[in-house]
Amino acid sequence: MSKIISITAIASISPLGNNSETIWNNYLDGNHYFTKQDLDHKNTVVASLDSNSKEIIESLKQSDNKYKFLDNSVLYAMAASREVILKSGWNQNDVFGINIGSSRGATDLFEKHHQEYLESGKAQTLASPTTTLGNISSWISHDLQSSGPEISHSITCSTALHALLNGVAWLRAGMVDKFLIGGSEAPLTDFTIAQMRALKIYSKNEEEWPNRAFDLEKNQNTMVLGEGAAVCCMEIGKKENALAYIEGIGYATEILEHNISISAEATCFQKSMAMALQNTTLSEVDAIVMHAPGTIKGDLSEFKAIEKTFGESLPLLTTNKWKIGHTFGASGMLSVELAIMMMQHNTFVGVPFATAQKQTRPIKKVLVNAVGFGGNAVSVLLSL
Repeated sequence: MSKIISITAIASISPLGNNSETIWNNYLDGNHYFTKQDLDHKNTVVASLDSNSKEIIESLKQSDNKYKFLDNSVLYAMAASREVILKSGWNQNDVFGINIGSSRGATDLFEKHHQEYLESGKAQTLASPTTTLGNISSWISHDLQSSGPEISHSITCSTALHALLNGVAWLRAGMVDKFLIGGSEAPLTDFTIAQMRALKIYSKNEEEWPNRAFDLEKNQNTMVLGEGAAVCCMEIGKKENALAYIEGIGYATEILEHNISISAEATCFQKSMAMALQNTTLSEVDAIVMHAPGTIKGDLSEFKAIEKTFGESLPLLTTNKWKIGHTFGASGMLSVELAIMMMQHNTFVGVPFATAQKQTRPIKKVLVNAVGFGGNAVSVLLSL
């Protein structure tokens, strides 16, 4: 069985837009995509979908009476999955697996149903089936009329990359030849924001860059939440239409020092990166798309883990959370999208307020990191 996995299509819907050209141009413009919404009784900085993407979701919601009862986390994933299937050329004769994860699932819908229950003492008929975590992949399968296996899971903020790991395992086991994987998150709700504020990690920064991800000198936490979905099509073997190849995968879990923190030098990342890079010369890695959520400890511990792994010869380092915030379970696949785009365009997208880094060679190999509450780290090495 071939060990080579090809990514043959990728699609997303996020604050950056919903088509590749728009998304890439928005990566290059140097601006962030934060706005303010009234959440948790305050005017709150968030990264919400752009207006065109919101129209797509509303149209999708109205296209089928059943879809009117679904959470945005499902609809975001459905919209991205429709687009990626068009790009891939897969059809109803193709048997492919689906694994779309989410850190929180149907957050907004669950909060609404619970509020209605508190007020009326009754739960609506569809309250349970529309708020289960497995709701995402099952509805995508319904919408695409697929016949392969469906899997949904939550492994906090590394969920999308764990979906990638799972897809790789199925493909290499020969159980299917194609797999649709990714993550979706719609966390811009009152209670979600309140929880992040209770953890004292949400940004209070009203300056030019509300989320100062990969600013190692910051003296306060600056995490901002964003929403969206990103999915990709994976196929076993080296395909002519491949956008990128999955060259290495790594994963690790560490014993927690605190409920939400990882160790000072991110032991989990050191292990996951070492596993992903075990067949690669370190100097061949051109860039790393970091998890870097914008918290003091999270950003610094990951950087120290990278230093431990690569020594003084660090690759180019970047993250997209200064631009679109932290999308929880979707973040890893949005980072994969950025990595693929940088390789396609041979252009490094840096962080404007971080120490300047200059691209001196073609970008052909990019490492992508993700980690979540629970110390569940994943690293994926992509190549052209």
